[in-house]
Amino acid sequence: MAAEDSDLERTEEPTARRLSKAREEGQLARSQELSAAAGVIVSMAFFYFYGNETMKSLALLFAQGFVFDFRAMDTPQVMPVIFAKFLLHAMVIVLPLLALTLLVGFVSSIAMGGFNFTWNALQPKADKINPLTGFKRILGMDALVNLGKAVLKFAVVATGLYWVLAAQLDDYLSLASMSFEPAMGRAGDLLSEAALLISLGLLLIAAIDVPYQKFQFMEKMRMTKQEIKDEMKDTEGSPEVKSQIRRRQREMAANRMIDKVKDADVVVTNPEHFAVALAYDPSGNEAPIVLAKGADHLAFRIREEAKRNGVEIFSAPPLARALFFTCDLDRPIHHELYYAVAQVIAYVFGLQGLRPGAQRPHRPDPTVPEGMMFDTNGRPVEGD
Repeated sequence: MAAEDSDLERTEEPTARRLSKAREEGQLARSQELSAAAGVIVSMAFFYFYGNETMKSLALLFAQGFVFDFRAMDTPQVMPVIFAKFLLHAMVIVLPLLALTLLVGFVSSIAMGGFNFTWNALQPKADKINPLTGFKRILGMDALVNLGKAVLKFAVVATGLYWVLAAQLDDYLSLASMSFEPAMGRAGDLLSEAALLISLGLLLIAAIDVPYQKFQFMEKMRMTKQEIKDEMKDTEGSPEVKSQIRRRQREMAANRMIDKVKDADVVVTNPEHFAVALAYDPSGNEAPIVLAKGADHLAFRIREEAKRNGVEIFSAPPLARALFFTCDLDRPIHHELYYAVAQVIAYVFGLQGLRPGAQRPHRPDPTVPEGMMFDTNGRPVEGD
């Protein structure tokens, strides 16, 4: 029971596949406080530097709106056109602010986790409408953290607002003695300055929220030991499947090796436990090449393939074991076995050139040098 409980605990760091899958589903570490702070601060900075001109332009447009054309009053159909014209002019005035805010909102939103677009985040999910999940969100740790951030934002804004109003109270009172247009311009300067100073306090909340969101996201992505095992099975395959794949690969390699036996000049056998197929090119300078080798069932297949293709089978147990344990496939034989193999090759070539009715050449008894003698388990022996 304790082991099962430990498996259910998310104690393992998330894997790259887990993070990639979460990204595909639209789950990333995002900070709404960072986006909000960036948007507000940039907007207030815009008003701080260009607020006077913007407010003057809006005030002028506002004043022009109260200048009535009596001919237009006699034609009510013209009023919507005039209204649309003023609305369009107002949109042109505030368009730089809207474009800047949109750009900053986009950049700040991808500052954490980078750009990510997926339709999976828009798909309906059962847990989003599950009442139990909703209660967990309302009463869980996230709700407490959001409440804390809301209280902190209120405290920061309220403190900044009080400090700014207290410092600029006389300036605000002086607006009452000014004419309309100068008062609007001065009010724009004062308000933009106050808003910029207050909004800078939001950086404090963003500085706290960004590392918290990263930490919370990584905690949410943690995996149990069983999830790690299941993922390894999915990516690498279960042990049973991998065993079948390896077995199939061995079978395919053995079949390719058996196909080469027909090109051999001789098969040296144990005679039953081992079989090694050799090929030699008299016109070349290389030593004989090992085309195939095998033990037990594979050795039987090599012998059967040699019989079907008329390849000479030469029984020499010590030499067969030496070739099997010291030589690699498709590679020349060990140099210490040159003389012993040369005797066998010469005998086989003599049989191939033998005329009908002629006496068979003397069958050699190749001697394996010291240090190249092995038993059937591959252990070195002193003698045969």
